[in-house]
Amino acid sequence: MRLSGKSIIVTGAAGGIGEGIARRLAEEGAQVIVNDLDADRGEGVAASIRASGGQATFFAADVTRSADMKALVEAAVQRHGKLDAMVNNAGWTHRNQPALDVSEEEFDRCYAVNVKSIYLSTVHAVPHLRANGGGSFINIAS
Repeated sequence: MRLSGKSIIVTGAAGGIGEGIARRLAEEGAQVIVNDLDADRGEGVAASIRASGGQATFFAADVTRSADMKALVEAAVQRHGKLDAMVNNAGWTHRNQPALDVSEEEFDRCYAVNVKSIYLSTVHAVPHLRANGGGSFINIAS
């Protein structure tokens, strides 16, 4: 229970690595906000964590939109009274192909999900982390 009472957001947590991260954080006592665009799967992950004795709620937000990221961070603060950490796990890529075959639309989406989202999380989370006297960002990449 090393993370007892810690409020932590995990983006891209409706499956895969993000789900695993959310589950492990909850096992360690964290109050987890499971974030994803897939509400059905995200709600399922949060419900499963609660059924296992952990603390988790779901919040749907598009990590590429500033207003959504602001709402996500504010939800954690409202639900838990603070934000201690942000795990930027959401990621997206186009299919493996030569760079000249990647459309500009695919490139823009990849950049928005994998890079812009980290900027947006910083913009909206740092004021709350500063108010708490500190906190952590964990950025997942591959």
